[in-house]
Amino acid sequence: MNAHGYLRFTMDVDVVLQLDVGNIANAFAALGALRYRPSVPVTERQFADPAQRAAWTREKNMTVLQFWSDAHRETSIDVFVSEPFEFDVEYDKALRRELAPGLEVRFTSLQTLIAMKQRAGRPQDLLDVENLQIRALQQGEDPREGEGERDGRA
Repeated sequence: MNAHGYLRFTMDVDVVLQLDVGNIANAFAALGALRYRPSVPVTERQFADPAQRAAWTREKNMTVLQFWSDAHRETSIDVFVSEPFEFDVEYDKALRRELAPGLEVRFTSLQTLIAMKQRAGRPQDLLDVENLQIRALQQGEDPREGEGERDGRA
């Protein structure tokens, strides 16, 4: 949200990976190098198994796997257990920002972020939707564009 100009203090970082074995291995390695580990006993191999992730979603209502670190106690990292949008489409239209010299990071488009928060439906998410829609209008964007891409609504 901060990347889109709506500043709100949050205690976590949400990460969406294209959930293939190589990306999952790279994510676990990168997070491990930063001394992050899953907050529940889940291995890289388990997380890479689509059937296991689907079972967690179905049986435990799991949407993210949270990583935490003793070295970075103030910031947890939540990795989505499913791709909440068409990954390749969003990757191409994602907002790009330089996080550090030579390190470009992609953030979901504003419209996709709004749609994700609408689906989450928690009170804070709905407040965020209102503020993000205002931000979209200020930028001359349609806050509904791309809404519902994952569930077939257009």
